[in-house]
Amino acid sequence: MAERIPAEERLTNLVVALMATEIGLTKQQIVDSVSGYRQRLEAGVSSVALDKMFERDKDELRALGMPIETIGEFADPNDLREARYRIPKSEYDLPLDIEFTPAELAVLRLAGSVWSEGSMSDDARAGVRKIRALGIDVDEPIIGFAPRIAARESAFAPLQHALDRSVEVEFDYLKPGEDAPRARRVLPLALLEFEARWHLFGRDLNADAERTYLLTRIVGDVKVTSRVHSSAAQEGAGDRARAGLEAVAAAHSALLETTPGTEADLRLARRATPATQGVRVPYVDLHVFADELASYGPEVRVVEPTELRDAVISRLRDVVAAHTEGGER
Repeated sequence: MAERIPAEERLTNLVVALMATEIGLTKQQIVDSVSGYRQRLEAGVSSVALDKMFERDKDELRALGMPIETIGEFADPNDLREARYRIPKSEYDLPLDIEFTPAELAVLRLAGSVWSEGSMSDDARAGVRKIRALGIDVDEPIIGFAPRIAARESAFAPLQHALDRSVEVEFDYLKPGEDAPRARRVLPLALLEFEARWHLFGRDLNADAERTYLLTRIVGDVKVTSRVHSSAAQEGAGDRARAGLEAVAAAHSALLETTPGTEADLRLARRATPATQGVRVPYVDLHVFADELASYGPEVRVVEPTELRDAVISRLRDVVAAHTEGGER
């Protein structure tokens, strides 16, 4: 009976083989020579089953950030019937003219530890791989603790995936005041954090115009399509998105009174300007800002605008009703 190789060992052997070749390996060469496949071939496993195993392994490695490259025929690169596979050495090597001091490497290591793997773009993961190739462990904190940044919204990961590949997405989006979500078809151009919330900036393909979407308002799953667009539209998209959000915030502000030394006072002060009565804080979305202010309870009072004050009061009344016996208002 042929020796059975564990899946993790087979994957490791596949990575080593794909990194060791310059011209790439065909599926047949992989099955014939890579330990883990070879033993199954000798045991009589069908070529169809081995092909499926390789495709699953390839997808799993790519999901882990391994840059597996597919090479077609020299005369016709689109002909993948005899495709060859490799992991380009350049994906693990920094340019020869780039050097880092120990302090710079420490900062890069910390930066790599801050972002959770699922929230990183393909380019960011490639950068972390190259730092690891220098012998630097980017997962080890350098200051006693490792801060982490991760997006809570489930829409973030598929949108980042679509953004990396310049493909369209489809999702349902619920705007304030609407009874039901509406289907959107969007080409993602940038993901950005603004006022501690994640936004998608993209081209609404039905309206043929750029729009900004709050990730918390995406209802259900994001469908990532196979419809590819040019990545040229992403150039400067993040700056355009931020400028648009800043313009909206500049046009809307609230006059607030906060209790000194409280969480509300500390958090709101970061983006507030002093006013004759309290502080003035810009905001983008009245409903989202009302949620935030209501979470501070008695630590903050809305002086104006009236619409925002009413929205906060409504939320606080809902909280009281939810904690009152019988749920009465």
